[in-house]
Formats: sequence, C-alpha cells, structure tokens
Amino acid sequence: MLKDITLGQYFPGNTPAHRLDPRTKILLVVLYIVALFCAKSVLTYGLVALTLFICVHISKVGLKALVRGLKPVVVIILFTAVLNLFFTPGDEVFQLGFLRITDAGVTTALRMVLRIMLLIMGTFLLTYTTSPISLTDGLERLLNGLKRFHVPVHELAMMMSIALRFIPTLIEETDKIMSAQKARGADFESGNLFQRAKALIPILVPLFISAFRRADELATAMECRCYHGGEGRTKLHVLQYERRDWLALTCGVVIAAGIIVLGRFGL
Repeated sequence: MLKDITLGQYFPGNTPAHRLDPRTKILLVVLYIVALFCAKSVLTYGLVALTLFICVHISKVGLKALVRGLKPVVVIILFTAVLNLFFTPGDEVFQLGFLRITDAGVTTALRMVLRIMLLIMGTFLLTYTTSPISLTDGLERLLNGLKRFHVPVHELAMMMSIALRFIPTLIEETDKIMSAQKARGADFESGNLFQRAKALIPILVPLFISAFRRADELATAMECRCYHGGEGRTKLHVLQYERRDWLALTCGVVIAAGIIVLGRFGL
C-alpha cells in the first residue's frame, strides 16, 4: 500500500505538459477544481473526465499511475460514499433495519465518489509533470503580489514544495523500517485493530527520528549556504509565458466556463 502513494513524485519527461510554465499548470489546476465543483450532471462530469484523460494522454504519465495513487485513499472514498448513501434524505429505495437508502443518497454518493477521484487524479497530475524547483518558482511568482502585505511568499512556496517532496522520502523510510521489523519477526497484518495499531509503534518512533534528522540536515545545509530567502536569489530558469501557455490557458478558461454555465443551468 505504501508504494501506491505517489503524491509528491515527479515523472521527468519532455511532453507539452512538462514544458508548460508552472504558473500555467497551477492556474489550470485551479480552473479544473472550480469546474469540477460546479459540475452537476452526467454531461458536465463527462466533460471534466474527458479533459483529464486528454491531459493524461498529452503528459504520457499513464492513467495507471493516477489510478494507483487512489489506492491509499480508498477507505476515505468509501466512508464518504457510505455517509452520503445512508444519511441523505429522499425517496426510499431500499431499507435494511435502521439503514435506509434513498434515490438522492445513491445519486449524491456516486457524485461525491466521482468528484473525489477526479480531484485527486487532476491535482496529482500537477506534481507528476512539474519538478519541485519549478513548482516553487511558479507558486512564488503567482503569489508575488502578497509581498506588499509583508507575506513571506518565497518561504511559503518553498515549504509547500519541501512538504510535497518529503512524502516520497518518508514513504521510502517507512518501507525500509517495516522490512527490518518484519525480518525481526514483527507482524503487521494479523490481530484486531488495537493489536495492529500497537504493532505500528516500533515503526513510528524511528520514522519520526528519521524525519527530524532529515529536517535538521536540510536546515544545516541552508545555513551553510547563507540562505536568506528569495531576495537576490539566482534562479535556474527564468519563467516566461510562451505561446503554448497562452493557448493552454485559453482552452482551460473556455472549458471551465462551459462546464460552469452548463452546471448553472443543471445540464
């Protein structure tokens, strides 16, 4: 299951999706999320899904990688579906004891499951096709206007990028610790819920120690380089919008506006 967590991973490539300006991709993801939450019918959800599949095809990341990233959140998706299925008022379709399923509950549950899946896959595509450095630069440039209000824009962007990059690192560390504990006879799969939770304690302690050690090493490295934030920093790549970025943004705005209008009229 740990190996299925792909959040924060970057898949290098030279596709049109990889070559887009990171600011463009961040704005497109925002438009995608807005359009997704405005979708209400099969038609609008279909348009969102079609847009995602086209982007996946262009990026050449592969649909399997996005679907694999859903596995760690299957429990959350199912829990959300059950809540909406049994606790949404409407005309009764089926009843078993105190459990009551309504037509509105079925519709809402399906809509929420589809929305969560599309949301996760769409946002994962951003990190898959954008390197951490580019993502940091893109966030910093987009939030640059907040510097007038003394908001530490660069530090915020860098912390978000580092947090994303820490996820694969912690997953790798957890996998190593679990393998070592299993070699010593630890069992993480049998017993009741309490016993399984108790068996995780030998993993959590060294994992926290490893995370703090890596964070301390990063802080030491930044201090040795006399790092003082983004001011005066020489950037590896100068961000500049190109024709493909304007074309992608135009297509994104048109598609998002169409979905919002269709959702507004309930189509």
